[in-house]
Amino acid sequence: MRLRLFPEKPTFKFMRWQMLCMVMSVVGIVLSAVLAFYPGLNYGIDFEGGILVEVKTPGPADLGTLRAELNGLGLGQVALQEFGAADDVLIRIQRQEGGEDAQQQAVETVKNALNELSGEDVTFRRTEFVGPKVSEELLQDGMLAIGLSLVAVLIYIWFRFEWQYGVGAIAALIHDIALTIGMFAVTGLEVNLTTVAAVLTIVGYSLNDTVVIFDRIRENLRRFKSMPISELIDLSINETLARTCMTSLTTLIALLALFFFGGEVVKGFTFAMIWGVLVGTYSTVYIAAPILIHLDLRSIGRNKAEAEQAP
Repeated sequence: MRLRLFPEKPTFKFMRWQMLCMVMSVVGIVLSAVLAFYPGLNYGIDFEGGILVEVKTPGPADLGTLRAELNGLGLGQVALQEFGAADDVLIRIQRQEGGEDAQQQAVETVKNALNELSGEDVTFRRTEFVGPKVSEELLQDGMLAIGLSLVAVLIYIWFRFEWQYGVGAIAALIHDIALTIGMFAVTGLEVNLTTVAAVLTIVGYSLNDTVVIFDRIRENLRRFKSMPISELIDLSINETLARTCMTSLTTLIALLALFFFGGEVVKGFTFAMIWGVLVGTYSTVYIAAPILIHLDLRSIGRNKAEAEQAP
């Protein structure tokens, strides 16, 4: 006996809630934009520049004592956080005035202070330094990569479908990216190069889902020439619903396993991806598809068919 998770022929009226969902999405995008500037994003060392030191302490780290000790070294802003385990600490130190020697000296000062505090039982797992020019270039390259991906998506959808589909796909992607940035602002998760990778992956995932539904809408436009466009979009989404939900569900299972068992290094990436899969599935149904209604796709398709039949 086959296990069936969805009705054989679902008849959900998705477009009944389109206006409410679009208003909620616009509010979410505006709030995300505001939160991105105030309180702002927690940029990692990749974009802010500075020194990163990961240490393993002999026992559970006393972050209060460590913070007081390191803040008394005169190195400027020093931030500490647990990194996956109670004895694993990530130390971020603001960029020091001067060249590489000044950064190296700051690292040695921190190491000496921690060794004196813990009896030289501290293990230094890694030390990284990112200069101001490199961090600025990384930020610019990350923004450029996201912008170019959106332009490429617009051109691809435009050539494969009609321009209305391209507008719907870009609106959905902007929605997904904006809400992902808002999520990072709310949670205070570090924004670094893996975040850019996560955003680009979200763009690809969301686009794939959107193209599947757009393909079915275009097919149904040819089959049901007199059906109202909102009913036709509901029909198309229902026909692809099982595929959409199963793809999202299996992707989420893999991401959740990675989130809980993949370690701290990939936790930010997987959290962004989990969020992206959820908002990407939502935006395909309630952002990309409803925009086709407001751009009057049905009348444009009808005019095109009449033009092709004209002698």
